This record gives sequence, structure tokens and C-alpha cells, in this order.
Amino acid sequence: MPKKKTKKKSFKDRSNVGAFFISVIAIFCFTAIIVGGYVFINALITVNGDPAINLDTAKDNQNQTSFLYATDTDGKQVELLTLHGTENRIWVDLEDISQNLRDAFICLEDKRFNEHHGVDWIRTIGVMVKPSNSGQGGSTITQQLVKNITGNNEVTYVRKYNEILTALNLEKNFSKDQILEAYLNTVYLGQGCYGVETAAEIYFGKTASELTDAECAVIASITQNPYKYDPINYPDKNRGRQETCLWYMHEQGKLTDEEYQAALDYDLIFTTDDDYVPSEAQIQRKANEEKLKNSSGFQSYYVDYVIEDVIERLQDTLGYSEKDATNAIYGGGLRIYTAVDLEIQKKVEKIYVNKTNWLDKAAQSSCTVMGYDGRVVAIVGGAGEKEGNRVLNRATQSPRPPGSTIKPLSTYAPGIEEDEITWSTYIKDYAIYYNGSYWPHNFSGNNGSGSYYTVQNALAQSLNTIPARIVVNMLGTEKAYDYVKNKFHISTVVDGKDNNPAPLVVGSMTYGCTTLDMCAAYCSFGNGGKYYRPYSFYYITDAAGNVLIDNRNVDGEQILSESTAEVMLHMLQTVTTQSSGTGYNYKTSGFDNYAKTGTTDDNKDKWMIGGTPYYCTAIWYGYDTPETIYTNGNPAGTIYRTVMNSIHEDLAYKDFEYNDKAEKHYYCTDTGRLASSSCSSAVGWYKADSEPGYCSGHYYYSDDSEDEDVGSEEVEAEATD
Repeated sequence: MPKKKTKKKSFKDRSNVGAFFISVIAIFCFTAIIVGGYVFINALITVNGDPAINLDTAKDNQNQTSFLYATDTDGKQVELLTLHGTENRIWVDLEDISQNLRDAFICLEDKRFNEHHGVDWIRTIGVMVKPSNSGQGGSTITQQLVKNITGNNEVTYVRKYNEILTALNLEKNFSKDQILEAYLNTVYLGQGCYGVETAAEIYFGKTASELTDAECAVIASITQNPYKYDPINYPDKNRGRQETCLWYMHEQGKLTDEEYQAALDYDLIFTTDDDYVPSEAQIQRKANEEKLKNSSGFQSYYVDYVIEDVIERLQDTLGYSEKDATNAIYGGGLRIYTAVDLEIQKKVEKIYVNKTNWLDKAAQSSCTVMGYDGRVVAIVGGAGEKEGNRVLNRATQSPRPPGSTIKPLSTYAPGIEEDEITWSTYIKDYAIYYNGSYWPHNFSGNNGSGSYYTVQNALAQSLNTIPARIVVNMLGTEKAYDYVKNKFHISTVVDGKDNNPAPLVVGSMTYGCTTLDMCAAYCSFGNGGKYYRPYSFYYITDAAGNVLIDNRNVDGEQILSESTAEVMLHMLQTVTTQSSGTGYNYKTSGFDNYAKTGTTDDNKDKWMIGGTPYYCTAIWYGYDTPETIYTNGNPAGTIYRTVMNSIHEDLAYKDFEYNDKAEKHYYCTDTGRLASSSCSSAVGWYKADSEPGYCSGHYYYSDDSEDEDVGSEEVEAEATD
């Protein structure tokens, strides 16, 4: 068969194909011009625009280590310890970073730092043309700063492109010194250290201004790979890079021949070495820190309380969320000037760790010691070895029924303030008929003797029947509850449950009270009737030194008249001076004491709260899971006496600061009225404007309410002391 002839393409067909490819190329070029133009214009806008990263505020946005300070015995503020999360950073100004440390980083990381405008194009192009590097490497100090602040470490050309533009932008808006300072404070240097100040401290126990040439090269050498070049864990690998750094410093004229050789020969001593010798400042700081740790090495309950207190105050005062407040503690660079008394805290911790004079080693306890202006000088939230940081702090987080220690707050102080009772008012010792039965019982378990007791004697002996009559028949439960909640600021009371007789008379509250709340309330009896919110710190500043919260020179809230407070102070002293007083065996030796004891139903909780002219202390004793305490006496009183004797052993005697708003009179022991010449009498204290008048014959306070059921609410479990 003849071959089939192939038809040749016409000129017209070839022209159409050519036109198509030309069109495609034209479209591609046009698109490239548009995209390229857009990218170019965008780059110009980015580079020359407002700061892409504001270094003026970057410092505030970086996690920074917070510091706790305390006042030493010389009245000076000393550093106690630091608090930080995963990032340990102390920001320092460039002027506080030695020149040789700056030179070490520049010579090793970016030798043309002072000449380029954010990007070293020679290095960048050289690296980018090597496919194996995929755009990595070649970063200047300015570019590394961008990564440090943004946290973006993706290995992509897009990230590298944006990094370059941002670096160029930074150099347009900030000086080299500003950029270098930010870099040296944000670079990660291993061992949890961010920035050169913490690295200098961790590795050499120095500041960034004190490092030698050899030490500067060690720290700068960590940068490239903080794990691989860790000088403590991998000293040989760090040594090789350190020598390279020193050579660059020498080559670039930052070290003379002699300085270079001296740096190579320098004997490095790290903080982990056996021959490391800390400075005097470090020794003192370590000693102060140890005072705020117990024997197990964890931070003390006081530090735990400071953290709780600061978090709460940042929320209450400045409107922080709980999360933001916590972050501020561990990363906000706060300076917290604590109110702790280091010596007292150490003494109380020792008593609680060793369980000195403990009657039952299995029992638990909490303790709060305060000054009369709200200053918490010591606090312990548990007995025995502390098992961690920020564990259960019973002094602040574990409310327990207060027993009879509630009576001064709910009954006696309100009764005197409202002129319902006086020191010598006689009231019948007998249970009231309440909700179909006689309530409450006294400690002895009976309904009362039927005899009449003065208010002072009822308080000293901790009778239950008489305060029940005062609350139910005279004050009313709502008035008594108002004092407990709104004047004495017991934070754990529950509306609708604790405003009935049982919680107010014998302390059988829904949750109970903490030693912190009770101690603050009792301080009002020793300071003229003022309530001060408890505080663990004098003031807080941010990293720039701006005061955020200030507890200095705070005026207390006048919750009782000065005259009522003084009468209560004298009355509560009889708890320890009167042989029948429940606190007689537990007073502080050599000092006047005011106090009140407490015992709850079935002996499950023991309390003692009291004070001297120096301090007020609240003690709770019991078990975490409530159970009967089978001991004689009051273990809380024993601990109170041990603690108070210890912290007063070197203190000079002094009197309470009486305000002379109360008057001392003799009263008739038959009638309770002011004694006449023919009366048998005893001494009492009275508000000047609320004295009972003079005796003109035999008169008893009369109350026949026991014959009538006055109950209208359910009486819950009762306390006994």
C-alpha cells in the first residue's frame, strides 16, 4: 500500500501556538510585576512604618523573675528569694552589662552588628543559596531578637522574609543600644535562664557587670545551642566554643594579646564546683532564704501566704483575673516587700516542725501571729515537716469551728457596745427553753447552776448559758451576726445558716474560722477598737519601680468605740489572771495577757487566741478529719504558751497602751451596780457614758425566759467551752 502523506501544519497554526505562549509569558510577567510590586511596596511600608515590635514595652511583656524582700534586724531591706515560672529572667539596663560581655556576643554572633542595618546581607545571601540550610542561619543579633520576642522559630522562607523586614524596621526605629539591651535580656542561655543577668548568677554567682573575659565567652558560647553548650553539663563542648569566641574577640581587637592569653588560662569556677566560694551578699541572701524554709527545704508557710495574699490583692485592688495575678507573681518582675519577722517566723516554724510540747504527735495545728496594725509577722499552716510548696495552709485555707472564741465577737463586745451589758451585769446561769428543749449546756454538761454570774465571770469561765441569754434575749441574732460578719470581718460565715444562736453562742458554724481571721478580729481589743485587714507585705512595685499596692500608713476601720475596746481588753485579761479563768495556765510569762479559749462539740477542736502588748496570736489544734481530742487541758493553750514565750524571750516588759476611755470602779458584788460604802465590792471597768449607777439595795438581773420557748430557728450542734 502507498504510504499515507502527513499533513504539514500551516503557517496560521504555528502562529496561533506562538501567540498562545507569548500570551502566557506576558500574563506571567505581568502577574510577577504586580506581585513583585506589591511585595516591594509592602516591604517598604513595613520597613519604614511604625515599630513592628515596640522595644519600649517589650520589657513589660517578657516574663521576669519576681523578688521577695524582708526587713532585717538593722531595719534594712534584704533580698529573701526569687519566684519565677519556666522563665527565670532579671531584666538589666545595658549600662549594667559589662562591655566585655557585650563584645563577646557581638564578636561571636554578629561581628558587623554596629555596621549593618538589621540584616547582614553578605551572610544572609551566602546561607540562602545553600539548599541544605533551607533558609536557616545568617541571623544577626537584631534578627535573633525578633525570634526571641515573637517566639516564632519556623524553618520557612516566609518566616525568614518576615523576620528580615521586622529586623530592618527595628533598626529604623530603635538605636543599636536599645536593640542590644533587649537581645541580651531575652536570649535563652540554658538552665532555665533567660537573659545574661540570670545566667551570670546561675553559672558563676555574679552579676552581668562582674564577669571576667573568660566567663563572658562561656555565656556567649551557650547561645547557639543551649543544651549542647551548657557549661555545667557539657563543659568540654562549651570550652571549644569558648575558645572560638575568645579568638574572635582577639581577632576583632576587643582583647589584647595578653588579655586573650589570660582568658584562655583563666581557671573557671562554676557555682556547682566544690571550690566555689559565694560572696558575702550571697551568703546573707542564702541565710535569709533559709529562714523562710523549713528543715525539709521547701519554702515556708509565710511565703505560701504571701503568694496567696498578693494574688488576692491584685484581684481586689487592681482588677486582675486570678490567672493574670498568678502570672504576675511568677513572671511579672514584681518586687514584694514582705512584712515577715524573720526571727519570729523561724522560731514558730521550729516549734511546729518539732512539735514542741505537743500532746498528740498525730494532731495538726495552725498559728497566726500579728501586730496590732494588721501586720502578719509569722504564720504556720501545719505541724511537722512541710511536704511541698503551696500545700494546704490551715492558717488561711482550713476554717474550723471556733468554739467559745466566737463569744467576744458575737456576744460580749456587741453587748457592751450596744449598752445592753456591763462588766458587772448579773445574768442567770441557766439554759433557755429553745425549740422544745433547754439549750445550751455548759462545759460540765448541765443546764447551768441557776446562780447569777457577772458578765466578766461568765466570760472568764466560758459559760455557755449566759451568752445564749445575751444573744437571744438582749442583742438578737441579727445584731450579733452583723458584728461577726461586717465589723470583725470573719470571711467564712454563711448567710442564712450562721445567723442563728448555735453558731453565734458556741461557735458551731457551717465552716468555721481561720486563725488568720480570728487573730485579725482579736487585734481590735488591743489597739483601741480598730480592724486592720491582715497583710503579708508592706508594698509591691512592678519591675520599673512603680508602686502597685501599698499597705503602709493605712488607717484601720473603727469597729468598736475606744471605750468598749478598753473594757474588753481588761475583761479578757481576767481569762488569764483569774484562777478560775480558762486561760490561767497558758499565759505568756512576764507579760500581761488577754485571751479566750475555745472547745467545740465532742472535743474535736481546741483554740486559744490572745495577746500581749507586743503581739496577738491565734492557735487552732485538732485533726484534719475531725475526731475527739483525748487530752487533759487545752493543747492549743499549751502551744500558745510555747509560741508566745519563745517570741517574747528577748523583749522588754511594757504595758498595753490604754486610751483612758474606760473607767475603773468598785461594784457591789450583790447587785452589780457601782458600790456604795456599805457594799462588799470588787473592781470592774466601764464605759464612761454607760455606768450602771450606784447600789441602793439588793438587786438581781431578772430573766424568766426559761419558762417560755423563745426558739424560732433550728439549733445546730453545740460547742462546750
